[in-house]
Amino acid sequence: MSEPDLELDSRREIYQRIVDTPGVHFRALLDDLEYAQGTLQYHIRWLADKDLIDVSDDGKYTRYYPAAEFNEADQAVINALRREYGRRILAHLLTDGPLSTTDLSDRLDKAQSTVSWHLSKLAEADLVTKERDGRSVVYELSDPDQVRYLYTVHQRSFTDKIVDRILGLWDGY
Repeated sequence: MSEPDLELDSRREIYQRIVDTPGVHFRALLDDLEYAQGTLQYHIRWLADKDLIDVSDDGKYTRYYPAAEFNEADQAVINALRREYGRRILAHLLTDGPLSTTDLSDRLDKAQSTVSWHLSKLAEADLVTKERDGRSVVYELSDPDQVRYLYTVHQRSFTDKIVDRILGLWDGY
């Protein structure tokens, strides 16, 4: 990226926030940077058109990444880590997995239907595998090393103290 590409302070600030917080979504950028919605949309579109950022849709949010730094699998993990319950489920599976929906429901203090919905989204993103064990379904991370690595590298950009405590043992990864 050449210097003229980011000659505007506003564009440089938006780009830097995306670099510092990969997987950030539009509303978070809007809240954090306090630009007018149209201004932010314009600069994000410009950055994407110049191939300086990648755009990922996680089904609920459009998320932004520095270009060519994260492949699709990495983006799927970061997308899940940016969601509170996705991050908590991944943390429990990483530290204590494989776990059933009932186990996760008890640990998260959430209804099994809620946990099951989040697990189905994680399964659709190929982040977890499931296996029937009698009457229950047991979930396991597809690639625990990838989840551990991406969480550890980008931990400071997540804001969940409970998960930080659970995964704190990997600070030196």
